[in-house]
Amino acid sequence: MRKLLIVFLVILLSVLLVGVRLTILHVNDTHGHAWAFDEYRNPGIGGLAAIATIVEEVKREVESQGGYVIFLHAGDINTGVPESDLQDAIPDIVGFNMIGLAAMAVGNHEFDNPREVLLKQMKFADFPFLSANIVKEDGEPFFTPYVVEDLGGLKVAVIGFTTEETTILEPLYLEGLKFENALKIAQKLAPELKEQANVVVALAHLDWGEEAKEGVTTTHQLARVEGIDVVIAGHSHYLGSEVVDGKIVASAGDYGKYVGRLDLDIENGKIVAWHWEAIPVNLKVYENGKYRYVGKPYLENRYVAKALEYFKKIGNEKLDTVIGETKILLDGEREHVRSRSTNLTNLITDAMRWRVGADIALTNGGGIRASIRPGKITVRDILTVLPFGNTLYVLNLTGEQIMKVLEYAATVPEGKGAFLQVSGLTWRSKDGKVVEVLVNGEPLDPKKVYKVVTNNYMAGGGDGYTMLKEWGGYDTGFLMSDAVIEYIQKVLNGVVEEYDSSQRYTRE
Repeated sequence: MRKLLIVFLVILLSVLLVGVRLTILHVNDTHGHAWAFDEYRNPGIGGLAAIATIVEEVKREVESQGGYVIFLHAGDINTGVPESDLQDAIPDIVGFNMIGLAAMAVGNHEFDNPREVLLKQMKFADFPFLSANIVKEDGEPFFTPYVVEDLGGLKVAVIGFTTEETTILEPLYLEGLKFENALKIAQKLAPELKEQANVVVALAHLDWGEEAKEGVTTTHQLARVEGIDVVIAGHSHYLGSEVVDGKIVASAGDYGKYVGRLDLDIENGKIVAWHWEAIPVNLKVYENGKYRYVGKPYLENRYVAKALEYFKKIGNEKLDTVIGETKILLDGEREHVRSRSTNLTNLITDAMRWRVGADIALTNGGGIRASIRPGKITVRDILTVLPFGNTLYVLNLTGEQIMKVLEYAATVPEGKGAFLQVSGLTWRSKDGKVVEVLVNGEPLDPKKVYKVVTNNYMAGGGDGYTMLKEWGGYDTGFLMSDAVIEYIQKVLNGVVEEYDSSQRYTRE
């Protein structure tokens, strides 16, 4: 009997010494990328069917060694791919259901659509939408604040947080909701959850890093909260990991191009070792006329692929949906949109300005890729004109800063993609110098602050507009294409009989 007891104690001691492994797989900011997609010299990347294969492989590996795996999403499932947007991200949710997603943080783009769409998404999901700092007017949580996953030999608490900036970024559909300070909520909840769980994970849709705007919580601030062991982050589209006061903070980029893998070795309820890596989802490099995989290639899970194929077909049918009609040719010819104003460029920039209530809209002529001929206008027509999936980006600029943008635009030769198209503003240049600028008929005031909307490509310094990147603003997440569709339907009542084609920029 004594020998048996000694053997038992030795086995128990060895288990305690070896500990247990917890592997957290995570994605964030997938933005409708349920299907594999192409980037420049990078075809067939991402997609939930390939991600399913990765999750399956990691689970087999870790569980065969006695460990546990949990799969998380750090928010922003919505907005970015037409076939997903047209179906309210249900294809994405079905795919994540099939993979076995444990939980998703509520991102700011979960509020891009009316409340009934969000409620439908939550109903379809087999996983909870988590946010501890979004409450109803009576102070009660609107979403599930947290979950405690009992994995058998390990309990993992996952708390969701959503950026307080949502009230600025997506204000349209927030009626009846309040955004509490995420840091204060974490300081109250995390210590309580640490008493219930071995590991506490903050699933945080927050700005990455240290620097914080007033009242806006960051990932690194959250990492310093007592009781939180790990921060899995989204929102900033950051790819990488850092250690903050001994806590791990990690984010997996965007669009499902990578799956984050965080391996935690846990002994006596404490994390004693960890390793993080970003698993590329069929990413490639182009060398000597050939493609080479970054890492290993992953075949698609056939069941997930089949389900998504069904939704792709439905999405294609929706792309043929008629959203209006035009009695006239809407001119988007390449040589025209890169050298002068046309009725289509004016319509697009007017739609941008209308959608966000801006004083001025700016976009590059090179982003407008086709005309729309007289007849029915379909969703596909709009996406053919605006194929890049650009979003509306808002900046608050002084008249002096706007003048710097125009000074650069005045140097752009006709025929170049950087040729500037505008709304709310008319201007004139002579010999490459700006000589007159009017904002809604009034002279530009150098000291006044104007609300300016552009596209995220230009805001990132594209086409030489580097000054916009330096000044910064915020990405609304609203697609330019959606803005144009809504403008035609709601402002033009679905019919374009004629449209302003006056020259908003005159070059002498």
